[in-house]
Amino acid sequence: MTSMDIPTLAAPTFAQPRRQSEWGLWIERHRVLVVLAILSVLPVALPYPALAINILIYGLFATGFNLLFGSTGLVSLGHAALFGAGAYGCGIADAVLGLPWFVAIAAGIALAIFVAAIIGGLAIRTKGVYFSMVTLALAQCLYFIFYQWTSVTGGESGLRGVAVTKVGVGPLGIDLLDPYQKYYFFLVFVAVALAAFSRILQSPFGAVIEGIRENENRARASGYSLDWMKWMSFMLSGAFCGLAGALNAIHLGIVSIETLFYTTSGTVVMMTLLGGMGTFFGPIVGAALFLSLEDITSNWTSHWQLIAGLIFIACVRFFPNGVWGSALARFRS
Repeated sequence: MTSMDIPTLAAPTFAQPRRQSEWGLWIERHRVLVVLAILSVLPVALPYPALAINILIYGLFATGFNLLFGSTGLVSLGHAALFGAGAYGCGIADAVLGLPWFVAIAAGIALAIFVAAIIGGLAIRTKGVYFSMVTLALAQCLYFIFYQWTSVTGGESGLRGVAVTKVGVGPLGIDLLDPYQKYYFFLVFVAVALAAFSRILQSPFGAVIEGIRENENRARASGYSLDWMKWMSFMLSGAFCGLAGALNAIHLGIVSIETLFYTTSGTVVMMTLLGGMGTFFGPIVGAALFLSLEDITSNWTSHWQLIAGLIFIACVRFFPNGVWGSALARFRS
């Protein structure tokens, strides 16, 4: 074998991995467009569009939670407060104050950020399970405040009368009673949120919070204020969760007090773990799997939570990185 033969024989050996690497880099670079392309066909792929709308809303909710949980490494059990604050903020602005729909959505986001600033400011000085317990306790405090504030929130009966049925966007009119028009209207907000989420992860701030997740001591030694970074991460997470809550209020036309209950926090934790914490698309995959599982099993039995719990345990056992996270690991290997 001559020296001229070596490049000829070696080239095919390394060509295929190089193409896979380039393909993976392309997906990573255009991940927002890839996710939106998949979400754009969701109403057609699923049995009915209402399920697709729920996946869109709760996928955004789980994405916001993933910013704190997957990227920063903080396990909050009080994110129902942020989701519910967004829903109530939007609902009160529309049903009680009679403000336009876009102001109502902005009010929901603003209230969620405000609640996140309070809960985050009180919780970030604790660590581990204490952080989780503090967020859970503060979220339950908010639940009881809204439960007793019947003159504004409706109390146990929930806030009714959220009537955003038609939306005018320039010369266009969108009928939100049509589930397909509603889905793609919501998809615009989700697209903007995902683009912002991707930009946050790619920014220096995103690198710092991931450094906090991996090694707090090293991040502190690098000169960063960990409390400030965690607080900012909590509030940014609140903005995404608040938007999801506002869209949910418009979707249902009512804000249930159960939106603020701790079971909502548990649901978003399950969705994120099921799809894959720390991944970009994982929370949406987890929301799709969880809600689809709920929809299918609830038609068979009223004890669908038992079946969902068993499947969740199996997924954690055999897919420790989540369904999407495990798929990514296999693809990269």
